[in-house]
Amino acid sequence: MPIVCINYNDLVAAVNNNDDGPNPVGSVVAESISSAFGSDDSASLGIVAITNVPGLEEARMRLLPLGHRLASLDREALEEITVPESQYQCGWSHGREKLVGDRPDLAKGSFYANPICEDLLEVMMERRRYISDSRNKNDSIESALKWDECPHSELQDEDLVRLAKSCPGFYHPNVWPKDCLPELETAFTDCGKLIHQVGIMVANCCDRYVADICPGYKPQLERTLRHSKCCKGRLLHYFPAAETSDEPEEAFDSWCGWHNDHGSLTGLLPCLYVDNVTDEIVESPDPVAGLYIKSRNGDLVKATLPDGAIGFQIGETAQVQTGGVLQATPHAVKGLTGTASGVSRETFAVFMEPEYHSSMALPEGRTLEDTQCAGAEEWLPSSVRTLRSRWKPKMNFGEFSEATFAAFH
Repeated sequence: MPIVCINYNDLVAAVNNNDDGPNPVGSVVAESISSAFGSDDSASLGIVAITNVPGLEEARMRLLPLGHRLASLDREALEEITVPESQYQCGWSHGREKLVGDRPDLAKGSFYANPICEDLLEVMMERRRYISDSRNKNDSIESALKWDECPHSELQDEDLVRLAKSCPGFYHPNVWPKDCLPELETAFTDCGKLIHQVGIMVANCCDRYVADICPGYKPQLERTLRHSKCCKGRLLHYFPAAETSDEPEEAFDSWCGWHNDHGSLTGLLPCLYVDNVTDEIVESPDPVAGLYIKSRNGDLVKATLPDGAIGFQIGETAQVQTGGVLQATPHAVKGLTGTASGVSRETFAVFMEPEYHSSMALPEGRTLEDTQCAGAEEWLPSSVRTLRSRWKPKMNFGEFSEATFAAFH
């Protein structure tokens, strides 16, 4: 089953058409959103590819080779950008995540940073200061800026600072290898911002689709991604397969274990392969390796993104907030076999999320059963914790994130 594709120009046209009259392009895009994400199609893969994105290939080729160079830095240089106090959710991380059996994940290294905001806490404090200065002058500005503050509007500044200290994975400022790989910062943020901008348009079309299916839904996905500064980019380097292995059989998900994304929307670049001897970009030496997705009817599908495309996967937060109209799907990455050793895989993901206190309430008219239907759980891999085991009514996004992190780490 191929990935559902939407041409970038069609996406732009669908977003820009606000008329109530016929909108053929919008209808086609809505059908694509339904096929990719919708709960009515049990074969949906929870991913859509936006093709022919202007400037994407240039940005991709500036960034992805830097993942290989970053992972090749000496230990001292990597330690300078390793931030244990962020729970390894900022800067370099290797071997900190746990696999099945509580084994450390040594197959990949990650570099985390927020591509749209250098310091989330400072931006939120600045937003509060701006609101205070603008009070009673422009209600529309205040409403726009305070969109995420409603559940905790009584929090004092010192309370927000205290929250940031207790949740460093959310709030730690970016760190960059300014001395040993200075070009990474610009390449990372440029690519991340491009993915984020296209993701906002995908969210707009998702909102329209869900509102047609669920009259009680108040469109919020686009609003969330447009205004939230809680966004995490992850540059991933999958280390080459070992020449020999003590394992009798390589695990299917040897490069990345089975999981559902827990945020709102994840943007993903087509991967790149690098020969570790010549440092040259090569074709994948193993046609079986790569990203796999399990549909809700149990089909296992290899998902290969087209060149020049951005893949977008629905996360569990959007699943909850749409009352299950949109559905996340489990996915994993199968590594290269031993016969294809010496080649690494480079890719980049952007996790677009609400801010910590944002509500995860169900839409009016939707039930827990709609959101967490048994059919969606039937084919989950055994290592994937069910949504109902982590999300509870009245949780905010931060609490749900902490429960998810605890379940998998």
